[in-house]
Amino acid sequence: MGKVLILYHSEDGNTGKMAKYIAEGAAEVPDIDIRVKSIDEASRDDIHWCDGLALGSPTYLGTVSSEMKRFWESFVDTDWQKIDGKIGCAFSSQGGWGGGAELTCQALMTIMLNFGFLVFGVTDYSGHQFTMHYGVTQAGEPREEKQIEGCRRLGRRLAEWVAVFVDGRKDQHPLVAGRQRNPWDK
Repeated sequence: MGKVLILYHSEDGNTGKMAKYIAEGAAEVPDIDIRVKSIDEASRDDIHWCDGLALGSPTYLGTVSSEMKRFWESFVDTDWQKIDGKIGCAFSSQGGWGGGAELTCQALMTIMLNFGFLVFGVTDYSGHQFTMHYGVTQAGEPREEKQIEGCRRLGRRLAEWVAVFVDGRKDQHPLVAGRQRNPWDK
């Protein structure tokens, strides 16, 4: 059974709400074990446990929070080259649209790449002109259905890739499974 960790830092709760919706999406894929943890609750064991990681941080000055960076910096001495090959994706909340959340997602992916994670974006649309190419981004709290669905879709895609590449369940490949890619293409 594949294992998915949704790991996040959240100051005002918005990134935490995104994590909850990402977990809901991951739960749509059968036989996936899911953990949702803030970086305050998580440990090295959680990173070693997971096969797939959705990593989220609020955007501060166009990049990840210092708490998130510090969490990963503590891994360099002891876990370098021990967590290669895990699957990763990113999500970020920001104060307003254009606040740098896509840059934060890219920074989160850069962190994961440094540890050997295989990272991905999502080409699907969860609403008109709303996609997750670099990860899910949000201005403030996710309220609209397309924003919530974007989070769910990222979680589902992570769980699908874990099912395919870790568990060998080719039937869960998003293109084979025939899932709708755009909600307006019914």
